[in-house]
Amino acid sequence: MHIILNGDTHEVDSKCSIAELLVSLDLANKPVVVELDGRALHRKELDSSTMTQGSHVEIVVLAAGG
Repeated sequence: MHIILNGDTHEVDSKCSIAELLVSLDLANKPVVVELDGRALHRKELDSSTMTQGSHVEIVVLAAGG
């Protein structure tokens, strides 16, 4: 199925959770903020939040620096 990930089309398995998406992107252990269809998700929601065809997902990786 196709989703829109950070503005680009991305292919994922049907009924893929956000947590599974983060694993596939090698971001599971990174500090990230995830928005699914315009709604920011809490970390505890990542396993239970699933995408559908055409879902819009925004992922921002937090980075410290100075």
